[in-house]
Amino acid sequence: MLAKILSSAVIGIDAYVVEVEVDISQGLPSFFTVGLPEGAVRESKDRVKAAIKNSGYPFPSDRITVNLAPADVKKEGSAFDLPMALGILAATGLLERASYQDYLFLGELALDGLLRPVKGALPTAITARSLGLKGIFLPKENAAEAAVVKGIDIYPVSFLSEVIEALRGQIQISPFSMGVSPLFHKPPAQEDFLDVKGQENAKRALEVSAAGGHNLIMVGPPGSGKTMLARRLYTILPELSFEEALETSKIYSVMGLMPKGHGLITQRPFRSPHHTISDAGLIGGGQNPKPGEVSLAHNGVLFLDELPEFRKNVLEVLRQPMEDGQVTISRANSRVTYPANFMLVAAMNPCPCGFLGDPKRQCRCSFLQIQRYRSKISGPLMDRIDIHIEVPPVPYKELADRSEGASSAEMLQRVMRAREVQTARFRGTPIHTNARMNTRQIKEFCKIDSRSSELLEKAMEKFGLSARAHARILKIARTIADLDQCRNIQPNHIAEAIQYRSLDRTLVL
Repeated sequence: MLAKILSSAVIGIDAYVVEVEVDISQGLPSFFTVGLPEGAVRESKDRVKAAIKNSGYPFPSDRITVNLAPADVKKEGSAFDLPMALGILAATGLLERASYQDYLFLGELALDGLLRPVKGALPTAITARSLGLKGIFLPKENAAEAAVVKGIDIYPVSFLSEVIEALRGQIQISPFSMGVSPLFHKPPAQEDFLDVKGQENAKRALEVSAAGGHNLIMVGPPGSGKTMLARRLYTILPELSFEEALETSKIYSVMGLMPKGHGLITQRPFRSPHHTISDAGLIGGGQNPKPGEVSLAHNGVLFLDELPEFRKNVLEVLRQPMEDGQVTISRANSRVTYPANFMLVAAMNPCPCGFLGDPKRQCRCSFLQIQRYRSKISGPLMDRIDIHIEVPPVPYKELADRSEGASSAEMLQRVMRAREVQTARFRGTPIHTNARMNTRQIKEFCKIDSRSSELLEKAMEKFGLSARAHARILKIARTIADLDQCRNIQPNHIAEAIQYRSLDRTLVL
């Protein structure tokens, strides 16, 4: 007898329907799985057999063939355990076809029939709704993220027997529901810019970076507070919109990183990979491509501490996602695209020992060592970083000063006002921040008067700034003007923007 159960798998961050076809025929007892199954899928036959028997149902002593269609796409993961078990029981006549044909099933089975959570519940729910299915049966731990998708019933279950009894009408399972308000409850930030003593120039640069979505690099000796500043940047970024939260959550769902009991990622991600990371770990990849750190930082911050310590080939792969806002990974049999629209924040020492330019500690690095250290960061990569700032050591007087600077809440209010101006400016276009402006938009929105033009011309001649630096300065000045709620860019905005291109003047790359 033949039975067909609907399940799903994920390609990229989107799900597609998989038909689990189960055929039971006369012959020697055997269990075959076809349809390009990976290791975890091939091993499911032992889990399924034990779960059916330990749940109190008979396991057929015949030839069992399970096909996962479409058969030309590789299947991986343990989410097919539940639909395979239901298909076997349906093929033996235990379940009526009408009871399961309009539902989708996924879940990993323990040997006693317990259902364990799986990856990709959120994109699966989106796909099931688009196909007009009535509902999804899945493990209880995955119910919150799937329930974000309205218009389809989510049935949380804990055991295989519970699913079977519900399909046979012996018990009633209520659909899982979650109110909208808890989804966007933003937990209080653990960090605040009030904790940072001194470094007012660096705080201002981070505020400008947050307001315009600009990439930023900080250069300073060890202990000057670069990491402390970077880890507080997310506290002054605007809240995720529903569309941003949904897209970010899909990435975390397919990776199995959704916080337990949460329906959506409601806080902008902050990712800080170690400098030993590989290019595949940073950008994504593998035999079966998975998202990397740049995609996990989508709509958030990617912080690279000790930037020159990363391998050069790892840093170079950042150039394409920084420019395009997405990553495309091609393999012989597949091609997937992951979103990667992130803010890059980097930190580095001025030299290998870290004390170049320090007034109190002497640098012992040779000129050649300094050049070799800095040359690890290529010109094209540095060119994609808008704001360069120097973070000097904090003097004792500032550390001992009990007066408080601006809090994250105050800085966030200014950032939000600037973002509102940009939202109105770019309405109807695919961009939302000044950092993403192209050449035509720079000409339209970054017009300057004669005084500002004269100041910029002198700076370019004196410091030998490039044409690309010219465009970056105009973008930054536009953001500073937005923070000041000025319609036009003023000379003081240009002057401040020029200060944020310090590496164009001091580093030879």
